[in-house]
Amino acid sequence: MSFSAADHGFMARAMQLAQRGLYGTTPNPRVGCVMVRDGRVIGEGWHEKAGLPHAEAAALAAIVGAGGAAKGATAYVTLEPCSHFGRTPPCADALIEAGVGRVVAAMQDPNPLVAGQGLARLAAAGIEVASGLLAVEAHELNIGFVSRMTRGRPWLRLKVAASLDGKTALNNGVSQWITGPEARRDAHAWRARSCAVLTGIGTVRDDNPRLTVREVPTTRQPLKVVIDSRLETPLDAAVLEGGNVLIAAAQDDGTRSAALRGRGAEIVILPNAQGKVELADLLQELGRRGINEVLAEAGTRLNGSLLREGCVDELLIYQAPILLGDAARGMFGLAELTDLAGARHLNIIERRVVGADSRIRARLA
Repeated sequence: MSFSAADHGFMARAMQLAQRGLYGTTPNPRVGCVMVRDGRVIGEGWHEKAGLPHAEAAALAAIVGAGGAAKGATAYVTLEPCSHFGRTPPCADALIEAGVGRVVAAMQDPNPLVAGQGLARLAAAGIEVASGLLAVEAHELNIGFVSRMTRGRPWLRLKVAASLDGKTALNNGVSQWITGPEARRDAHAWRARSCAVLTGIGTVRDDNPRLTVREVPTTRQPLKVVIDSRLETPLDAAVLEGGNVLIAAAQDDGTRSAALRGRGAEIVILPNAQGKVELADLLQELGRRGINEVLAEAGTRLNGSLLREGCVDELLIYQAPILLGDAARGMFGLAELTDLAGARHLNIIERRVVGADSRIRARLA
């Protein structure tokens, strides 16, 4: 199906609106909507937070609030209008009742409760429907939601801050700070868009991180997830402050469990055959909790485990223009290779200079 230059422009505006929900819509997708009649925008809206109006309803309300009507208008929406009752009524029904004449969706909703039914309902009501306009951009915007709907697990980004020679910490564990303030601020923006930030007990002990978003404004803090097989998280660990913590362990310990729960932590037991946490099961558990995107900020060993077990979808690597030498700790604890055929290949999707540092985003080939 072909789309006009005007179609592209209005959908691009809808994408901009959807971005406004980047930090707050969990577990819902980020969606924007633009209503157009006679080549003029008559209403706009975006989904701000679960439980609040969806983008289409917000745009319709804006039209009504301005004393107008949507009859005969074209709705440009970044995701197929929903067709089921959740916390809010179906958007497809709202568009039908408003009398819109055409609906252009960037992509089909991967939610099995929708999956084409919204567009089908609109078409059955005599409304012209089309989809696929800026579909790649729409998919990227909601890559975590798509992952959870299609794989039952969130999209996991593994963030690493390293020297130019690929070292993440000195041999004694000191790592603060390798990158500059601009890179750290940028990393907080990635935290803010994530539903959960994941680390391991080693990082908790070495760095005592808070895992909160502090460098950019946000309407909510991500869930803090600690992989701690033996429940060794110190009771005075900064990560426990303010609650909102999930500790994944491989074995229960009545005394330690009670103490950590007393500090506001929730504990799940997910053992594997080696007495460690089964990482794939943890991702499935996070998916069941409505977690769309996870940002892993861990050490060499856990980074390697996440890669080996197929849990990593994307790498977010910040590199500082410094050298730390052979004795410093590397990025990933992976087995030695004796043949380059065993190398893990990546597709680099973005390179950017951030302050004095560089940022690379890559996905496994």
